[in-house]
Amino acid sequence: MKEIVIISGKGGTGKTSFAASFAYLEKENAVIADCDVDAANMHLLLDADFRYREDFYSGEVAVIDEEACMNCGECKEVCRFDAINVIDDQHRVDPIACEGCWYCSRICPVEAIDLKTQKIGDFYLSTTKARNDLVHAKLGFAAENSGKLVTKVKTEAKKLALANKKAFLIVDGSPGVGCPVISSLSGADLAVLVTEATVSGLHDLKRVYTLVKSFNLKAACIINKYDLNAEVTHEIEAFLQEEHISLAAKVAYDETFAKALSQAKTIVEYGDSNLKAEIEQSWQNIKNILRG
Repeated sequence: MKEIVIISGKGGTGKTSFAASFAYLEKENAVIADCDVDAANMHLLLDADFRYREDFYSGEVAVIDEEACMNCGECKEVCRFDAINVIDDQHRVDPIACEGCWYCSRICPVEAIDLKTQKIGDFYLSTTKARNDLVHAKLGFAAENSGKLVTKVKTEAKKLALANKKAFLIVDGSPGVGCPVISSLSGADLAVLVTEATVSGLHDLKRVYTLVKSFNLKAACIINKYDLNAEVTHEIEAFLQEEHISLAAKVAYDETFAKALSQAKTIVEYGDSNLKAEIEQSWQNIKNILRG
């Protein structure tokens, strides 16, 4: 089983559209993991059925027992996150501001404060219209620890792929270089970097490749909308050559991208077009890169 993680240094490069198209092309041969839990949307393009759901808990939040609380205010004084306020003459914890540091609980003279594990999101297993398994999740509003939720998605997807002897695990990672991206890269065989022919696209490509390089991962790149700025495209190609990054594809600007999205379809199932052929060829190129 080969694990391919598709990431980008910034949002809006077409990363998820490529990942969903590759998933549709590979069908039952692949398990899909949507690790972009902060803004999960792979299920929309792949028409997921949400056959299984479970709550995901991580981190702790302080809770004040109002009956035991004597309203001395010591907890409020020591809270460095301003998470404790007096509302209707009662000390209460703001669960969004609370960092779960335990300090208020330790100094409470009547032991009226406890720390409780909080639900931060939902975890799902689905079957898609491409007849492959999709492992995905949704982070709750203002929730933290998205890296732990990503790890849960990756771990379960890998188990599923190995147990069913699938050829590929296709991972749609988060944009940027934060904890969710780090969690999604762990254990990958290939990182596919999706960029676009803009100055910010080149800047963020360099930034995310610095992260990929620290993992000693093989990398390939897709340059999306390469024809919008020939000068920047040449700069991207020069960077790829300098860093020995394989060029998987140069995809031209095509309104089919937006039209397919508007109908909740992957690019490769939205009629015949030059773009469809380019996506199919890019996936074949990625598989060839994996084979060395």
